[in-house]
Amino acid sequence: MKIIVRLAINAAALWATAAFLPSMAIKEGFLNLLIVAAIFGVVNALIRPVAKLLTLPLRAATLGLFTLIVNGAMVVVTAWVSDILVLDGGIFKQLLVGTGAALIISLISTVLSFMLPDGGRD
Repeated sequence: MKIIVRLAINAAALWATAAFLPSMAIKEGFLNLLIVAAIFGVVNALIRPVAKLLTLPLRAATLGLFTLIVNGAMVVVTAWVSDILVLDGGIFKQLLVGTGAALIISLISTVLSFMLPDGGRD
């Protein structure tokens, strides 16, 4: 049940972010939104821990701010894996858009998680 709730939260956060950022788009359809949310969840579960470990010196030097770049890279990886999520521009613009998207997704996910009956705790 928690996986379904987490998928719904990711889908809502991705939808709101795509509506807010003009350089990010999700191809129309509720099923496409769920597919992108699932891919985003898998990318965050599998690739993000490795990326955070490899960037540990940079995250320590920037007092954790580089984590935002890592999260943005996960949005870019999700866009590369699926052709449903579209980010405009070259790699640097995609990373910039992905970083902004990661910030918005994090904020929305946090708010929605706190609205759950258990306060978002796993």
